[in-house]
Amino acid sequence: MSKFIVFLLGAILGLVIGGALVFFMFGGAPRAAQTPPGIPILPPDPNGSPAGTASVVLNQQFFDQILGTIFRDMNAPAFPLNLTGRNTFDETARPQYASFALQNSGGCEGKITLLPQGSNVTTGVRLENEKINAPLAFTGSTSVFGQCVNFAGWAQANLALRFDEAQQTVFGQINVETVNLDNVSPVISGFVTPIVQTTINSRVNPITILRGQQLALNLPITASDGTLKANVKDVRSEIKENALNLFVTYDFAGTKGVQP
Repeated sequence: MSKFIVFLLGAILGLVIGGALVFFMFGGAPRAAQTPPGIPILPPDPNGSPAGTASVVLNQQFFDQILGTIFRDMNAPAFPLNLTGRNTFDETARPQYASFALQNSGGCEGKITLLPQGSNVTTGVRLENEKINAPLAFTGSTSVFGQCVNFAGWAQANLALRFDEAQQTVFGQINVETVNLDNVSPVISGFVTPIVQTTINSRVNPITILRGQQLALNLPITASDGTLKANVKDVRSEIKENALNLFVTYDFAGTKGVQP
């Protein structure tokens, strides 16, 4: 396959991945609890990428521009609080008393809203230390023991990428590592912190970043009176020099006749 085709595929794929990653990470619809699909995406093969691999580079400035546009031109992403206090992927991780200690009532909205900045933190995607890190500034409110508690703070999260070959889909799994609340008593923090953590983890996981129809290729080649098709057989990634490098390897096949 010519270098031009590889470059063209990489450019198209880069635009799709960049927009989808940020949209689903910060505005994806809630999904039911389930085992994360696919397998973890591995680093590149040290012996080099095989033929038919498209290389895509998404730098830090690209993500900053997308997030800046979301906060400037759209509604701030918001999530209803998960009041069961249970982590979707670990039912034993949170105390059972949280389910009745936190109940929404009165004027409490019972949700958290992400902010572009807050608690001396800027919400964004940070490509560093071989991870996709995501500091998240937020504000929210809930009722604790019958009283409405407004809170603000920030969370440190990371995003792990997974690939399911059967579905031809790249998934992401967001994981909140720590939650830091501003000026909240230890008693209130003990209730609110796990709820914020499990809300972010459970409301959006698993994250569909790229679906099969976005990854697969079906290109009519009129001059050859045929159609070039390709399915993804492997995806690799690495974080290097403040950029996400994706290596998408295709299995190509051609058929005679231009397909619709």
